[in-house]
Amino acid sequence: MGQPVAVTESPSTTRGVVRFEINRTLSGSGHEQFSSVEDAYGDTPSDELARQMFATGQVEAMHVYANIITVDLNKGHDSDGLADLVRDLYQYWKPGVEPPSFEDLQPEEPAAVDTGSSDGATDDSAMSEAAKRVPADLLERSRAARERWNAKQG
Repeated sequence: MGQPVAVTESPSTTRGVVRFEINRTLSGSGHEQFSSVEDAYGDTPSDELARQMFATGQVEAMHVYANIITVDLNKGHDSDGLADLVRDLYQYWKPGVEPPSFEDLQPEEPAAVDTGSSDGATDDSAMSEAAKRVPADLLERSRAARERWNAKQG
C-alpha cells in the first residue's frame, strides 16, 4: 500500500554530494537542514527520510528544499540504496508484511456514561442505540449542561 515516489538521482559538481529530485514536495516551500539524526526530531516526511538515511551510515548531512534532496555523503561511501529509501518513503506495507485488520485499527472506546432521565432515574433500556454510540465525554457534557439548564429554570 502507498504510492512509490518517482526519484531522479544526479551527482553534484561537488565530490561526495548527490542530489535527488522527486515528484512531490517534502518540505513545502521551506528549507530543512539535517546535520545529524538528532536534527530529525519531528514527524514530517523530511524528518523520517533523514532518520532513515542517517541509519545507513552513508550520510553526513542532508538538506531538503521542496522536492530537491541534497545529501552530503560520508567519506568513502557512495549513494547505493539511498534512492530506494526515497522511493519507498510512502510505502506503508511492503511484500511479506501482513496489513492490520480493520478491528486492529479501531481505538479502544471508553464505556458509555449513564446519562439517566430528566427525573434523575437511570434506565439503560431507555437509552437509544444512537445514544449508546455517542462518546462518553460528550454524554457527560450533555448531562451537566442539562442539569445547569434545569437549575436555571427552577
